[in-house]
Amino acid sequence: MMSLHKFALISAVTLLSACGAVQKMTGGSSQPATTTAASPAPAAPAASAPAASSGSQTVKSRDGSYDGEIIGKARPGSKFAGLKIGMDMQEVQTALGRAPDRLHTYESGKRWIPFYFGNDARRMIVLYKGEGCLTFTGGGVMGGSGGDLIGVNHDASGACYQP
Repeated sequence: MMSLHKFALISAVTLLSACGAVQKMTGGSSQPATTTAASPAPAAPAASAPAASSGSQTVKSRDGSYDGEIIGKARPGSKFAGLKIGMDMQEVQTALGRAPDRLHTYESGKRWIPFYFGNDARRMIVLYKGEGCLTFTGGGVMGGSGGDLIGVNHDASGACYQP
């Protein structure tokens, strides 16, 4: 039978190894990766957008608790023009008057931060044809809430959607 001291030593080594792996994934930074909430994880959508709409700006959420990203400019008459960072999915669908044409989810890098209990361990990107793409938080590691708008990409061609 394993003694308590051996168990504690093995547990400590395992935990330190996991922390080292997280530091390697985040570029060796010892700071939590909380600044990535403003931008969608894949960098490709911004690069594939047309040159006229490739400008990016960081915008505070409605309640001021986090930053979001808006890429490009809304076309005149676009329904995306009325969207605000921090809206929930229901508000967005009500404002746009329809459900998205396509969507997919993926894990953000925050999924691997030990003891991360935020709602951004997963992300969801949705495509509205003729308008562009929206990025939402997809929930925490243990499930839970999500659905906060964190990114708007004004790209009517749909090139922003990269499943």
